[in-house]
Amino acid sequence: MTSDRDEILQAVSSAVLAVTRHLSVREVLQVIVRSAQRLLDARYAALGVPDEDGSFAEFVAEGLTDKQWDAIGPLPRQHGMLGAMLREGTPVRLPDLRKDDRFEWWPKAHPVMKDFLGVPIRDGEQVLGIIFLANKRTGGGFTREDQELLTLFAAHAAIALTNARLYEHGRELAMLEERNRMARELHDAVTQKLFSLRLSAQAAGTLLDKAPDKAAAELERVQRLAGEALSELRAVIVELRPAELDRHGLSETLRKHVRLLDRLHPPVVAFECGDLPPLDPAVEVAMLRVAQEALHNALRHAGARTVSVRLAYEDGKVGLCVRDDGDGFEQADSRGLGLMSMRDRAESVGGVLTVESVPGRGSTVCVEVGV
Repeated sequence: MTSDRDEILQAVSSAVLAVTRHLSVREVLQVIVRSAQRLLDARYAALGVPDEDGSFAEFVAEGLTDKQWDAIGPLPRQHGMLGAMLREGTPVRLPDLRKDDRFEWWPKAHPVMKDFLGVPIRDGEQVLGIIFLANKRTGGGFTREDQELLTLFAAHAAIALTNARLYEHGRELAMLEERNRMARELHDAVTQKLFSLRLSAQAAGTLLDKAPDKAAAELERVQRLAGEALSELRAVIVELRPAELDRHGLSETLRKHVRLLDRLHPPVVAFECGDLPPLDPAVEVAMLRVAQEALHNALRHAGARTVSVRLAYEDGKVGLCVRDDGDGFEQADSRGLGLMSMRDRAESVGGVLTVESVPGRGSTVCVEVGV
């Protein structure tokens, strides 16, 4: 038992170190779940942080592949055993989860879980989340000693989670202050550029008949000022990247976005992602915006039954593809579908956008960027 306690304190230490490395809340949750799974030799481990809408703001798991996650579908709601644990705030240890009255159901693709150990993560009277394990590998189910160890772990996990949240909150406040400063600078710089641009355009109009050479010079100035204003706007837009990208990175931000859309819309929306190298912030913003625009088109206009999003890195390039089995469209009639905006975003980071669509056979929007 003493060696077990030493091991669990070492596992907790890794979670605390994750906070000191300024990782996100989700990364701290993943460290906690992996540590608990390894410590108690469980096949499956998960940690859910509830939101105020009856679902989970964060839900991380170990023991499942990305393909299994996609097949399972949306995040769980606060029902069944998870809901009971949130309401009761007490540990649960069962030889067979399926035989408990509080168990309701799980999706068809969900793995079968038998022996079960769940412990709330508490901050005083508040339940911050639930950590639970299933299917102990060594057989015989979870013991009372396992429950004591996981309870101890959950107490330390509460500290790690609270600290990570405080760090992220402080970072968000700093980001908000910086964004406000940049907005003021953007207003001053671009307003001045646009004012000069307007004066040059007026001068060119006045000189066009009387002095064509001078008018041409003014028009060149208009073109230069417009280019400078556009460059400044693009630079600031990259800086004002979505906070979710800073928290989770591109792949996890897209995964969360896809899961939300899957819950909100009738079509099945699936996400697949391989390992990605570190990406330039501008590339992440461009990829996210292209994906959001393509998903909007597929869900609102295409009449699709299924939509898939794939993000992958191959041969020195990161690629994003959004496919749907909807109505499709004639390529010549695609101007109103935001394709120009998506193409501009792709080209702004040196990428290439391709669109394939046939009426009645769906559409595919892909962007590829060298990294």
